Amino acid sequence: MNTLDLAKEGPVIPVIVINRVEDAVPMAEALLEGGIKVLEVTLRTSCALAGMEAIAKAVPEAILGSGTVRNNKDAQASKDAGCKFAVSPGYTSELGQFARQIGLPLLPGVSTGSEIMTANADDYYFLKLFPAVAVGGINLLKGFAGPFGDVKFCPTGGVTVESAPQFLALPNVVVCGGPWLTPADAVALKNILQGKLHLYRGTFGSGTVQGIFAEDVSDEYQYAGDGSDNGYHGVALFAEVVT
Repeated sequence: MNTLDLAKEGPVIPVIVINRVEDAVPMAEALLEGGIKVLEVTLRTSCALAGMEAIAKAVPEAILGSGTVRNNKDAQASKDAGCKFAVSPGYTSELGQFARQIGLPLLPGVSTGSEIMTANADDYYFLKLFPAVAVGGINLLKGFAGPFGDVKFCPTGGVTVESAPQFLALPNVVVCGGPWLTPADAVALKNILQGKLHLYRGTFGSGTVQGIFAEDVSDEYQYAGDGSDNGYHGVALFAEVVT
């Protein structure tokens, strides 16, 4: 697989942080049902690899990738977990060449012209600009368009659901990465609510909780301002109870 093919599946690659293995498959299934086929699960938690393995087995139709791949060990673990591609926050030739050796398509992260040239020297021309907004965002991408006209980008980091169309309008941007499709607070609140509903199960007679649904009620994703994708949404959660 060529990583540039990922852009054919849709304009957004969700950046997913898994804090509980049991959330992995339901989240992947929900995204797939909503038309999101490409999933990037980041190696930011201790259960990330277990979550990837669960998704790879239960949702094989998803195009599963690992994010925050920083070295050869991460790349090999991602491949072993069933990932079909990897995304790195930066780039080294060692990582790029190793990923190619093991047959793991890599989307390297860059933020400077020198890093782009290093990746190009190893024949990588589809790159992740990270952290996109913090390093210059749209203006930087416009600046890169001249000297790096043959390079395509996936800006990630600080890109919001409101600003994504502006990035995607640039000729050298083919897809954006962002966390707004799987906000961490919505997942956490779902788990809390499930626990509360279990405590009050008698209120529903013999009913059981069939599903928990989150609806975004905020105007925009609120970023933490630390250059990462961390932040929060305002969400309303609804439970479906069946008897």
